[in-house]
Amino acid sequence: MTDKIVSSGKRKRSVAKAVALPGSGKVTINKVPYQLLPLVRRLMIEEPLRIAKEKFGSLNYDINVRVRGGGQESGIEAARLAIARVLVEATKSKELKKAYSDYDRNLIVADIRVKEAYKPGDSKARAKRQKSYR
Repeated sequence: MTDKIVSSGKRKRSVAKAVALPGSGKVTINKVPYQLLPLVRRLMIEEPLRIAKEKFGSLNYDINVRVRGGGQESGIEAARLAIARVLVEATKSKELKKAYSDYDRNLIVADIRVKEAYKPGDSKARAKRQKSYR
């Protein structure tokens, strides 16, 4: 039996599930190596990995992330949250959790803000139709 560790992360409508298995440090997002992502998104994914490498020297886990729903940006943010959480769970390190929290709290705690619902009888959440008296 393998030491499979599963964790998840959410952002807006995106949900990411990360699975860590003992390995050499490969990270894939939706079965694609994260190195093939555009630069800014790749750097966002590298943040939790780089912090973990600073603490432990090397990653001994292969991480597979599955992202569903939402847009590209919220998918990446959900994925980095899931990666950070699965690394904390795998290493059981309070020091790593504190390092993530000090760097960016959103690496450990989900940002629960969601789009406000549309209100009845209007096309937007807040703006109302102007009333005309003449």
